Amino acid sequence: MPAESKLAALVEQGCTVFYFYSTEPYLVRQAVGAACALLARDTGEEVTVLDGPAPDVEQLITAAGTISFFGTRRVVCLPELDPGAYSEKDLETFADTVSDVENAVLVFGSVFEADRTGKAKPGKRAQRVIAQCKKLGWAEELVKPGPSELRRMMAGRAAAQGAELSGPAGAALLERCGEDPYLLENEVDKLAAAAGYDVITPALVAEMGVVSLEADVFEMVRLITARNAAAACKKLHVLLRLGNEPIAVTAAMIGSYVDLYRVKLGQQHKKNYSAVFKDFGYKGSDYRLKRSAQTAAGYTLPQLRACLGILLELDQALKGQPVAPQILLETALCRLAMEGGGR
Repeated sequence: MPAESKLAALVEQGCTVFYFYSTEPYLVRQAVGAACALLARDTGEEVTVLDGPAPDVEQLITAAGTISFFGTRRVVCLPELDPGAYSEKDLETFADTVSDVENAVLVFGSVFEADRTGKAKPGKRAQRVIAQCKKLGWAEELVKPGPSELRRMMAGRAAAQGAELSGPAGAALLERCGEDPYLLENEVDKLAAAAGYDVITPALVAEMGVVSLEADVFEMVRLITARNAAAACKKLHVLLRLGNEPIAVTAAMIGSYVDLYRVKLGQQHKKNYSAVFKDFGYKGSDYRLKRSAQTAAGYTLPQLRACLGILLELDQALKGQPVAPQILLETALCRLAMEGGGR
């Protein structure tokens, strides 16, 4: 989201058009809401919201052309605009209205699909509207924040409430929630209250943070990589006590080791984790593979192939042997730790 100081400066300068677009709906909602709030305070006017991807152009003309009783500019918001949803004729009328606006400030928000680089990919009609808004006022692509920006965002949100988010706790939250800013903010608020607005620790994140079997299993894999079989088994006991099925735990472990194998294979072909993410068609954020790349550094490819063989045997044993699942899992963890990284 653009800095509030930047938005405030644009409002003070009399900017008449704001256009925010991104691949992330949350970022667009946040920026559009912030701009509308500043404009409402500046003009003293309520915001007129026209919902939908292609609001009726006549409605826009009426809303933007109506003179305020107090002589101030009206604020008209189209938070879900999709220029590609208009016909060519209506888009021309839309563009003429935007160019001729005198009695209103227009705020637009759009969500587009991402291209291969993760940036927004607006269509030709949307590109025309974006270019027009840049000439008349302000248009900005809101890029999804990376892990370091998200950690700063979380630390700042905690500090604003009188709490402190430690670095390890921030990293743990990212592992559990992924890179969803909205979910992360909600988790910080919840954990700040749970900590009595004091220090949010990794232990508190593990105890009260959003439940993520993948994050817990990946932590167990890191313990295995460090050849700490006792700690890995302790983590396993916690997962089983929480009601996680042995098959589900095994599936998550297989997924983690497959990630390790893929990024290690990519490294041998001079491809980083981002390239592996694209080549194998992963969805969402590549943060998971970034962490896998760090863990895979302690392994060789033959070691990882051996680990996958151990997990295949575990999966087959869980589905076909009468032995207690916990014993099978503990045995597999010890074998993985013996095979683990660090050689």
